[in-house]
Amino acid sequence: MSLRQRLARLASRLQEPQKVARFQQLCGVEALPSDSSAAGADRRGDDEEAEAPLTGDSRRRGPQPRDLQPPGSDLNQCPAKLGGGAPNGVRNGLPAELGPAPPRRVGALRRNSLTGEEGKLASVSNWPLYYLFSLGTELGNELFYIIFFPFWIWNLDALVGRRLVVIWVLVMYLGQCTKDIIRWPRPASPPVVKLEVFYNSEYSMPSTHAMSGTAIPISMILLTYGRWQYPLTYGLILIPCWCSLVSLSRIYMGMHSILDIIAGFLYAILILAVFYPFIDLIDNFNQTHKYAPLIIIGLHLALGIFSFTLDTWSTSRGDTAEILGSGAGIACGSHVVYSMGLVVDPPLDMLPLARPPITVTLFGKAILRILIGMAFVLVVRDIMKKVTIPLACKIFNIPCDDIRKARQHMEVELPYRYITYGMVGFSISCLVPYVFSFIGIS
Repeated sequence: MSLRQRLARLASRLQEPQKVARFQQLCGVEALPSDSSAAGADRRGDDEEAEAPLTGDSRRRGPQPRDLQPPGSDLNQCPAKLGGGAPNGVRNGLPAELGPAPPRRVGALRRNSLTGEEGKLASVSNWPLYYLFSLGTELGNELFYIIFFPFWIWNLDALVGRRLVVIWVLVMYLGQCTKDIIRWPRPASPPVVKLEVFYNSEYSMPSTHAMSGTAIPISMILLTYGRWQYPLTYGLILIPCWCSLVSLSRIYMGMHSILDIIAGFLYAILILAVFYPFIDLIDNFNQTHKYAPLIIIGLHLALGIFSFTLDTWSTSRGDTAEILGSGAGIACGSHVVYSMGLVVDPPLDMLPLARPPITVTLFGKAILRILIGMAFVLVVRDIMKKVTIPLACKIFNIPCDDIRKARQHMEVELPYRYITYGMVGFSISCLVPYVFSFIGIS
C-alpha cells in the first residue's frame, strides 16, 4: 500500500462519525429514544424546567426541553460522506433511531434563530464536562470575541489587540472560504448527538473553531513575549490548554469530526507561518497611510464579494460579512485614533513593559471602561441593526414582516452585517477610546 493510500485511509477513519459518537459516550452524552424523550418532555412541569441548562450562545437562549422536537423528528437529514459535497444550508445528519436507554438528566443546547432548527434532547451524565466544553465552544463564538478584543484594546495593550484582530480576520476568513470550497457536511446524526445546531447549516471542513482556538493563543504569546515581562512558561501552558479545550468541545458538541479538528489546527499554523511576519507592516499601514481607510474598506468589500458568491445561503455568509466588517471597522478606527493622538504606543526603548501594580483605582477604572464601553457598543449595534435591515428591505423591495426570512436574502444580510459590525469595530477602536479620554478614564 502506497503512502498516499495509507493517508487516504487514515483520513477516512478520522472522519468517521462513529468516532465522534464514541467520544460523546465516553464523556457521558447519549441520545434519548424517540418515545421516552417525547413522553419525558410532556411529563415535565414548570417546576422542573429550571433543571435544563441554559444556552451559552451569544445569539439566543436555548429553548426549554418541552419545546424541542423529539429525536425522531425530521431534523438533520443529510448523511455525511467522505469527499462528497452537499448543498450548503442543508441540515446534516439522519433522524435518530436509537434503542431505549435509561434517561438520567435531559438537556439541549442552542437553537438556530435564523433557520428555526432546534437541538435534540440528550441524556447528559457528566455535567462538569458538559459545562467545561460549553465554555470551550464559547471561546469561538461572537459573545467571546465582542468581549475579548475590546478588553485588550481598552485595558491591556491596544497594539496587541489590533494585531490580534488582524490575525483573527485572516484565519476566520480563509477558514470560512475553505469550507465553502471543500463542501464536506457535518458528522451524521445518528450516531452523533447534535448538542448544538446554530452552525449546522455550514460545512464542516476545516473547523474554524479549532483554527481560532489555535491562532489566538499562539498569537497572544508571539505578540506579548518580549513586549511584556512574564515567564514564557505561562504561554507554553496556555496554548495547549486553550487549543485542546476549544477543539475537543467541537467534537463533544457533535459539530466536527476528528479530521476537521486536525485540519483546522494545521491550517491555522500554516496561516500564521505565512502571514505573521507581515503583521507589523499591516498594522503600521492601517495607522499611518494617508489613504488607509479607503484601501481597507475596498479590500474587505472585495474579499466579501468573492466569498459571498461561493455558495448559497448559510450562516457562513453572514458570519464572513460580520468578520470582515469588524476587521475593517477596527482598522479604520485605529487610523483615526492615531491621527488624533488619542492612543500612543510606548516607544521601543521602554520595552519590555513591566506589569503595573494592581490597585483599587486601576481595577476600578478597568471595570468602568468595560461597563461603559460595552454599553456603548451594544447600543451602536442595536441602532445599526434597526436602521440597516429595514433600509435594505426597502431599497431591494424585500418584505420586512418576518425579520428572520428577510435576513436570509443576500441583499439584506450583507449590508446589515457589514455596516453594523463595521460600526461596532469602529466604536471599539475609536469612539469608545474618545469617550474614555473625554471623561478621564483612559
